[in-house]
Amino acid sequence: MVNSLLLATLSGVLYLIAYHTYGRFLSRKIFRIDRARKCPSETHHDGIDFVATDKTVLFGHHFTSIAGTGPIVGPAIAIIWGWLPALIWILIGSIFMGAVHDFGAMVISLRNEGRTIGDLAGNIIGKRVKYLFLLIIFFALWIVVAIFGVVIASVFSFYPESVAPVWAQLPIAVGLGYIVYKKGRSHLSSGIIATMLLYGIMIAVALFPFKLPSVSTGVWVLILLIYAYIASTLPVTALLQPRDYINAFQLCVAMLLLTLGVIIKHPPMVAPAMQLDAPGAPNLIPLLFITVACGAISGFHCLVSSGTSSKQCDLETSAMPISYGGMLLEGMLAVLVILACGAGIGLGLQKGDALLTGTAAFSAQYESWQAAGGLGAKIAAFVSGATNLISGTGIPAGVATTLMGVFVASFAATTLDTATRLQRYVVSEIAISCRLPALGKKHPATLIAVISALLLAFSTGADGKGALALWPLFGAVNQLLGGLALLVITIWLARNKIPVLFTAIPMVFMIAMTGWAMALNLAQFMRESNWMLFSIGIVITILELWMVVEGVIVLARLRRKP
Repeated sequence: MVNSLLLATLSGVLYLIAYHTYGRFLSRKIFRIDRARKCPSETHHDGIDFVATDKTVLFGHHFTSIAGTGPIVGPAIAIIWGWLPALIWILIGSIFMGAVHDFGAMVISLRNEGRTIGDLAGNIIGKRVKYLFLLIIFFALWIVVAIFGVVIASVFSFYPESVAPVWAQLPIAVGLGYIVYKKGRSHLSSGIIATMLLYGIMIAVALFPFKLPSVSTGVWVLILLIYAYIASTLPVTALLQPRDYINAFQLCVAMLLLTLGVIIKHPPMVAPAMQLDAPGAPNLIPLLFITVACGAISGFHCLVSSGTSSKQCDLETSAMPISYGGMLLEGMLAVLVILACGAGIGLGLQKGDALLTGTAAFSAQYESWQAAGGLGAKIAAFVSGATNLISGTGIPAGVATTLMGVFVASFAATTLDTATRLQRYVVSEIAISCRLPALGKKHPATLIAVISALLLAFSTGADGKGALALWPLFGAVNQLLGGLALLVITIWLARNKIPVLFTAIPMVFMIAMTGWAMALNLAQFMRESNWMLFSIGIVITILELWMVVEGVIVLARLRRKP
């Protein structure tokens, strides 16, 4: 069996090499970063969305926004095909596709007044494409905002000890923002103190548990959407930035503990290297490329890079460590998830009265695609394996479980309010394009974002799980968004007479794989007579093909120009 420490070491070294070679090449030769060029945070400063931010703070916001639960749940299910294909896709995808995608989206937004990539598609490709792209983006964010209330509520249900720390983080973050931005205290020292306070609450809850009143999923969804409205309309320095800065420290602690656990226990991989005949599992190709999203490439990232991060970037030179470096770090997190699920789980898995170890533990957790595919199973696989690894550092298992539960819930909450803010930008851009400027203002646009998500969430009843009906489409739509974003970036490079090969190859690959996956989804929806998903899928496919055709026409014209 391959040792987990060897895989962790090789992956970490590969990411360091990639950052200092391919990342720097892209920065100098392709995106041509210029430190002297003014950023939108300076030229459009408003104290709410456009705020020049210290690079380390913005990195924390950017990373926690793009990560969410994506690099956890994707690898935690993809490992059922074997750890090797999942690991290869994470490494190659993050270095040559995801990081390029995130970097490119941020750069073209920085060069165009901090506008989102959906809005910029109109200038770069054509006016019709702008509306097509914004509709696809609206649909994707609509599902994200509606579904992540359910995700967080589910984490609260699986790990009730995470509820108090997650909500306690909000006043801590507000206090951190006040101390840093109003009193001028150090980001670093204040952030460390705030994080220590949060960890003190976590440890106290783990060691001295108390029972909170039971809250239904529907009520949690309602509370979380109200929170998302408030958080996404506040100035970014009031809650979003400081909360994400604390989460960045959480990430560092979690990854450090997982890495120490791998070093100390260095368990072998009990997951098979390849398992193409897992019970109930669909074909590895193309499903792998939409199952593992955030750890390799994710369309949602282009919205963060061009939607919030570009509005807060202080210097163009900060774009590479924030966007390219942030994606590589997310890839490393996905690698650690593979190790937790493929090796850590073998250290012990409680199933009823039996404690399973080794391959028996993995087989019990991943006995079939259906058993491993639910949200609870994915999170449980990671948390169980991570707890086993972290306990090797001497931290009690109960405390380790609480740390991981809060870690997952906190990142999901970041995705929720960032997605709501992004949806506000999209609604605003659509409203302005349709000459309805009143609807494009902050509060009306946010209301539309939240109320539309609320209607979807409660469309099937009071449990707030209505978005689950559309969830089967999200994986393909999200990855399709990544391919289309690469199309926009590629045409922008062509217009500026810059070589396009380094974005065109990932673009073609992602559009082909997601188109293939969407075709398989449509065939399944037809067999199941699920005409709602079939109809929505057909519409999205038509929008995609229309946008691709228009993009190819523009590229052909640019190639003919001398």
